[in-house]
Amino acid sequence: MSNENNKMITSNLKMPTDGLKGLAENWKSEIISGFLVSLVALPLCLGIAMASGFPAFGGLITAIIGGLIVGPICGSRLTIKGPAAGLIAIAIGCVEALGQGDMLAGYKLTLAVIVVASLFQILFALFKLGRFGDFFPLAAVHGMLAAIGFIIISKQIHPLLGVKPIAKEPLELFLEVPNSIMNANPEIALIGITSLIILIFTPIFFAKLTKLIPAPLIAVIVSIVIGQYFDLEHEHFYSLINHQYSLSDKFLVNLPANFLSGVTMPDFSQVFSLTSIQYIVMFALIGSLESLLTVKAVDGLDPYKRKSDMNKDLLAVGIGNCVCGFLGGLPMISEVVRSYTNVSNGAKTRWSNFFHGLSMLLFVLLLATTIHKIPTASLSAILCFVGFRLASPKHFIESKEIGIEQLLIFTTTIVVTLMTDLLIGVGAGIVVKFISCLYFGAPVASMFKSKFIIETSNNDSYQIKVTLPKVCYFGNIVNFIAEMKNVEGKSLMLDFKNTILVDHTFMKQILSLESDYKEKGLRIIIEGLERLNSIGHDKSSLRRLKASI
Repeated sequence: MSNENNKMITSNLKMPTDGLKGLAENWKSEIISGFLVSLVALPLCLGIAMASGFPAFGGLITAIIGGLIVGPICGSRLTIKGPAAGLIAIAIGCVEALGQGDMLAGYKLTLAVIVVASLFQILFALFKLGRFGDFFPLAAVHGMLAAIGFIIISKQIHPLLGVKPIAKEPLELFLEVPNSIMNANPEIALIGITSLIILIFTPIFFAKLTKLIPAPLIAVIVSIVIGQYFDLEHEHFYSLINHQYSLSDKFLVNLPANFLSGVTMPDFSQVFSLTSIQYIVMFALIGSLESLLTVKAVDGLDPYKRKSDMNKDLLAVGIGNCVCGFLGGLPMISEVVRSYTNVSNGAKTRWSNFFHGLSMLLFVLLLATTIHKIPTASLSAILCFVGFRLASPKHFIESKEIGIEQLLIFTTTIVVTLMTDLLIGVGAGIVVKFISCLYFGAPVASMFKSKFIIETSNNDSYQIKVTLPKVCYFGNIVNFIAEMKNVEGKSLMLDFKNTILVDHTFMKQILSLESDYKEKGLRIIIEGLERLNSIGHDKSSLRRLKASI
């Protein structure tokens, strides 16, 4: 469909109303979308909790709070709040580091970390720091997500095979994979591998079916049937090729007897330890960054082209995380897969998130016995699939297409993260980004000067002229976005005549701004970029002065 047709459709859409009036107008579409999202969310929430070292109930309670409490007050209209795979690495690391072998103790101590981290998220929002999510280089952010994908796979491939690994660190866990294959529990491995096959092939060969029933739910249903056939609920042994294997309900999801008995209070006894402080920083920064980036991405999918209030959204997430920490839940963010599902199913308002949370609550109250029958190997398969999507080879190819410096930042972030942790990995990516800007000709002094000259014009073609600084890169993009908000609704001329370098992150923002202006029917003129050479094969590739080549 052409851009003109898309614009026509968008202009003809009636903007949905917020609040209770919006609920009255759109309740049917919001209930349907919320319910369908919950079908996707159920297995993911269980799997993410298990992979994070939390009880399965911890993932469900976060989805419930994300919908019922955070949904109606958040600053974004179509994002779904709940536990996300992107925080698994931090959560399990925190539980293991604080618990020192006692997972229950580590879980309670981690809840305290989540509560304190949520207070920082609330402060970030109150001080209007939501905009600083734009500061981080895109390649470093994508590298962080890919590293998380590798970490998830390294940890979940073993329980998928029915084996408990000895190693704890990602690289060591990968080295232990051959041993787990050799010592796999055949019946558990059959459940895990079958689930993986369903996740890979049902969207390809049964696309119509997966529109009605999400592939993860199909995998879970099939795994329950197989698990019942293997009688996983009762402890017993079986023999295969002269080897004896054990089965029991330890391979099934464990849920509390009732809702209230699943509530766990945090333990604040170590909240001021260096380990706790390290993870407080990681939960607050990485969680906020992931959530803000997801909100920004989902805004691009909104058929009504509405823009979210980033600070209001971060405040709502902070409040939700505080409640989660006190009730035993995982940390929440805006989650991309569920949010995309929400948009795809016709959601129009925040109420779809509310009904997603309500559906999750009803699942817990009415289907606890059925949930207990889900084999954990199936959930591990779902998480391995999620991990592969985060770390897919296509991300490496896309980075190289944008520019060799993007691939270098991307891979550096991944390698350093796998060897250390997420914060150091992202920090390494930022350092490489600075170095690459210097390599491509950015003077050191210019990188710390970001003056944007804003002039009012009487020109018939534009009302405001913005002269860009010598170096336009991720370090001054936050100031640029703030300046653009000050001139919203006016036609623009962006002048790059003095600029010698525009990095990928800044170019993405320019292209996004150009698209927004054209959709709103406003004029935007960009001059001077033709002086700069692109180093990659993408519109958003880094550009530098031709003479500097």
